[in-house]
Amino acid sequence: MDILVAVALDRRARNRFQLRTLLNSAPKAVQVALDNLDNYGGLMDELNEPVRIPITDVIDLHSIPPRDVKPVVEEYLIQAHHLGFKILRIIHGRGIGVQREIVRSVLARTPFVKSFGDAPAEAGGWGATIVTLR
Repeated sequence: MDILVAVALDRRARNRFQLRTLLNSAPKAVQVALDNLDNYGGLMDELNEPVRIPITDVIDLHSIPPRDVKPVVEEYLIQAHHLGFKILRIIHGRGIGVQREIVRSVLARTPFVKSFGDAPAEAGGWGATIVTLR
């Protein structure tokens, strides 16, 4: 099962880097399909479709634009729960804690989330959150 991740790109150059980062972590089929387009400028004009990312027990939010973190995490949780995952790791990064707080606010109001907290040091420490689903 795949998660639909809406890639919100505008026409500023900094989003080309975000796109390349996302492509590098995307499944090979997605990379090939997107690489066949003319160039990133053309891609940014044509990319109105969501990018499919496989659902696993780990999601890394580093390649997700901050404004999309909340809906991506919400959809990821729904899909992971639907697939029967019980333990998840959401990698949000350490930074100043903005994405961490967004992630945890979504977790706090999701009815099928049993518990969540910092990951162990070897799994990202306070740069990742471990989630237990009901």
